[in-house]
Amino acid sequence: MHVLPQQPSAKGPAEMFTGDVYFDIICKGEEPSRLRANTVRFAPGARTAWHCHAVGQTLHVTEGIGLVQVRGGGVLEMRPGDTVYTPPGEWHWHGAAPAHFMTHLALWEAPAPDADVPESEWGEHVTDAEYNAH
Repeated sequence: MHVLPQQPSAKGPAEMFTGDVYFDIICKGEEPSRLRANTVRFAPGARTAWHCHAVGQTLHVTEGIGLVQVRGGGVLEMRPGDTVYTPPGEWHWHGAAPAHFMTHLALWEAPAPDADVPESEWGEHVTDAEYNAH
């Protein structure tokens, strides 16, 4: 067993996020584990770009009000205690509602070491029209 000291919060990179987003890495998974977990904090109106995960993703909202959308679906609201699962390869985005901060835990796995697929794929930014369609 070992204790991992808390690392500084990191600002979400502009190519993956719109607005102010900060995350704290909880775990990166050390083989044989492939678990990834981050606490992610979104300022009002901040959001991810469209993306998908090779092995899916689970989001658990801990505070605030958030929005999430699957490509081709409607924008859904998320509140504290809500858990959202996106299956492998499903393109989606998530972020804070326009007038609220939102924090969630993001949980996902890296693909098996012998799989020839990226852990996550990132696409274009969510447009204001897409974001405001709720």
